[in-house]
Amino acid sequence: MEEATISVKDNVIHCRGSWTLPHLSQLERGGRAIRWPETSTVLYDAGEVTAMDTGGALILQRCIDGVRSKGQQTALQGLKPEFAELLRKVEAQWSRPKRGVSVDTRWVDSLARAVQSRQASAIRALAFVGESTIAFGHALVRPRSIRWRTLLRIVELDGVRALPITGLLTFLVGVVIAYQGAEQLRKFGTNIFIVDLVGISLLREIAPLIVAILIAGRSGSAYAAEIGTMKVTEELDAVRTLGISPMNLLVLPRALALVLALPLLTVYADAVGVFGGMLIALGELNVSFVEFIARFDEAVPVRHFLIGLGKAPFFAAIIALVGCYQGFQIRGGVDDVGRHTTISVVQGIFLVIVFDAICSILLNWWDL
Repeated sequence: MEEATISVKDNVIHCRGSWTLPHLSQLERGGRAIRWPETSTVLYDAGEVTAMDTGGALILQRCIDGVRSKGQQTALQGLKPEFAELLRKVEAQWSRPKRGVSVDTRWVDSLARAVQSRQASAIRALAFVGESTIAFGHALVRPRSIRWRTLLRIVELDGVRALPITGLLTFLVGVVIAYQGAEQLRKFGTNIFIVDLVGISLLREIAPLIVAILIAGRSGSAYAAEIGTMKVTEELDAVRTLGISPMNLLVLPRALALVLALPLLTVYADAVGVFGGMLIALGELNVSFVEFIARFDEAVPVRHFLIGLGKAPFFAAIIALVGCYQGFQIRGGVDDVGRHTTISVVQGIFLVIVFDAICSILLNWWDL
């Protein structure tokens, strides 16, 4: 049986014989016995290798990797094509990271990709907000450029047609607040303070927030779906081809319409919610409507109403811009439309609540 040897001569590593499974122990002993060249590039001469299987290719690959780990370059010459192909396959498998390392590497790579994706998304969102702000400034300078017919239609769809669900929900919220407060106030004989509880909580915080959450689910999702569908069907490309700005055609009318409609819906929600509280105050605490209104005028300052009303335009801008932005981000088909529609609702509600929390903190610092 032909032997397999590995030796060094003139700073060249010579590989000879049959590099197969029966000779692996011999090759390993020979590899440990030789003195590796100290040159910058180590040359392997495998022209006299007569046979090679996977075991022999693995031994050769380990020798090459050992030299490379010392910072030296390697070169291989003379190896038959079929043996070179086998060595290439062994190298591809042998060079894979170990299991524990691969898990850590994948985790780090996944985290890095996630951070890069969030960073790119944040940059796109800021660019969209900046473009929207510029378009709004141009609209203020040239009001005739605003598509008033489209704006009024959106006010009807997202404002007037939202009155029933908004009124019903805020009425029930006023009933719940008054009913839960009545249980506690009755114990201390302070029935009249139900007016303070219902009035301040509804006008300042709850009514604007409830209206904004409803509009985010009702209108914000519709904006994302409409714009996304236009993008999937390539209608946006046709609009751009005609020289029409999608920002002026789609985003600006929706944002301005919500900025107009949401404060009006908030006033309506305030009235309906307080009326629900009045009914419970009458039924549970024997506080008449006259007493309720008299106490309301005395105990609920106008600033609470103005603070709640002042939040509404900002809520509207957040909802409209998030919905339109997510619509423009749609790249795929129908599935992508549904996914971004859901994202628009979640992000819109989240940002509205964050903005409301920031306002509450700042107003508390300013003793308002």
